Amino acid sequence: MQLSSVLASPLLLLQLCISKVRHVFASVFLKVSDWTPEAWGWGTSPPVAPVDRGAGQEKAQDAMTPTSVNYHFTRQCNYKCGFCFHTAKTSFVLPLDEAKKGLQLLKASGMEKINFSGGEPFLHEKGEFLGKLVQYCKQDLQLPSVSIVSNGSMIKETWFQKYGDDLDILAISCDSFDEATNQLIGRAQGRKSHVDNLHKIRIWCQQYKVAFKINSVINTFNVDEDMAENILQLNPVRWKVFQCLLIDGENAGEKALREAERFVISEELFQDFLERHSSVPCLVPESNEKMRNSYLILDEYMRFLDCREGRKDPSKSILDVGVKEAICFSGFDEKMFLKRGGKYVWSKADMKLEW
Repeated sequence: MQLSSVLASPLLLLQLCISKVRHVFASVFLKVSDWTPEAWGWGTSPPVAPVDRGAGQEKAQDAMTPTSVNYHFTRQCNYKCGFCFHTAKTSFVLPLDEAKKGLQLLKASGMEKINFSGGEPFLHEKGEFLGKLVQYCKQDLQLPSVSIVSNGSMIKETWFQKYGDDLDILAISCDSFDEATNQLIGRAQGRKSHVDNLHKIRIWCQQYKVAFKINSVINTFNVDEDMAENILQLNPVRWKVFQCLLIDGENAGEKALREAERFVISEELFQDFLERHSSVPCLVPESNEKMRNSYLILDEYMRFLDCREGRKDPSKSILDVGVKEAICFSGFDEKMFLKRGGKYVWSKADMKLEW
């Protein structure tokens, strides 16, 4: 054996021992921290701090299935509701093909229900754009549930004749059955009766086999009203009752288009309203706590909106980065979504309604 080999053996043995010790230490530290071997100087990368994974971000990463999505494809509206928390900051609307592409991505990621909202969704192209999206989601994507939230002012019977078969639920926003109160809130256009229009749409929903729903925002102007008799007469499948919510940059703060502070009510007053209407079987209450982070909201650019900090922080568009990456920044609370009854019998084929 050559002298160089004899000398090399002890050196090789020493290197192996050092390597083994490093491996043991690395295993121990990796189990108790988020540090990498490189962070301890055992590689070429510079030291890095542990990743700060907040509870909300971890939850968003876990909730990768967008079961129910609210797509606010337009911000434009013909009403000026003082508490509106999705105001007309832009007039942008995606081209139809791009919107369909995004909806297809959502379906591929597990979406079962799509809700179209605004702004006022029937305003753009007099409802034709909306109708084509509804038709695409039901016929091409075959989604179990397709729904719309509207103020009802722009809906014509001809729309039902053309697209009604493909719509599961139509929710009409109505905050009061007193026209003077609706005028104070801003849920009005000229001298048209919002309540009369609500009854007309109720008849059309019955005629064209669309499940009828009512949404109401409880605020300082209607908190003392008793709506039970009117709701029972209209007999919606659901009466969603919201507590007025402040969103910075939308209806509160310096850059907001609305000043909703004067509409805000306390939790106690909201509970009083709910107790007064507890006999209404279709009542579905949603306080600010339940509402804020339990909705998957897409804006007009198809960006998920994170409301955890009391404002709407957008993700990147699903058209640019895909659903899986964008949804991590949605702030979505799946547990609260389920707790508030976000998943229910939402296909009209399963509701067993008497038309």
